[in-house]
Amino acid sequence: MTDASTELAPLAQASQDLYATVRRDAPLVQCLTNFVSMNIAANVLLAMGASPAMVHATDEAPEFARLAGAVVINIGTLSAPWLESMLLTAASANQAGIPWVLDPVAHHATAFRRSAVQQLLALRPAIIRGNASEIIALAGGQSSGRGVDARDAVAQAEQSADIIARAHGTVVAVTGETDYVTDGTRGVHITGGSALMPCVTATGCALTALVGAFAAVAKDDPFTAAVAALSCFAIAGERAGMLAQGPGSFAWRFLDALAALEEESLTRESPLR
Repeated sequence: MTDASTELAPLAQASQDLYATVRRDAPLVQCLTNFVSMNIAANVLLAMGASPAMVHATDEAPEFARLAGAVVINIGTLSAPWLESMLLTAASANQAGIPWVLDPVAHHATAFRRSAVQQLLALRPAIIRGNASEIIALAGGQSSGRGVDARDAVAQAEQSADIIARAHGTVVAVTGETDYVTDGTRGVHITGGSALMPCVTATGCALTALVGAFAAVAKDDPFTAAVAALSCFAIAGERAGMLAQGPGSFAWRFLDALAALEEESLTRESPLR
């Protein structure tokens, strides 16, 4: 499978249309995410015009999922009670026809995480977003990852992403220096961003939350939803990186760049390759 299978101009236009819809509709995104990422994920969603809800308690999260436009599940700071809530919430979202997005953070690090991610995969996420090491391991390969760090190139994970997408009927977004999105049939690369992005904690987790916002307004097209979210991140990251003097100034400049992103940027500055 090659990028030639995807017509990039129509995909860029569809991404732009989804961006406009997110801004207009302000979708509610329920995030069961890790403690480290809650603040930045909420701020990224707000900067894009979406509405974040960090609702994760077992007593209410499954019920709340039926009110949300999309659910995002991130296993970064996993515990047994959180896993129970994640499983119940994903099942509830499925019953209500609500798309949910999985971020399998460091799922290969421990037996508890490996078991957790297999249980979550069985509940059919619409989109999986991870770094190259996580995606390689998720497909059963040997990755060089250590904890949450990605030590493999995205190019090394593309075949793994295709395998996962076909096996689970999902869209897989592999993020790194150059991103790759696949539904098992189509594939596209996304360039841009900044070398400073990995220096700001939970940037990837926040991207997963943003994928949820786009999935909420494109329930029947998770491929384009993932592409659109990653495109926004890439353009804003590149703009912020040009002005930043380090990780600290990049963090706030990136939020500003997301908030200031013009609709036509998704076609005029399309990062699709």
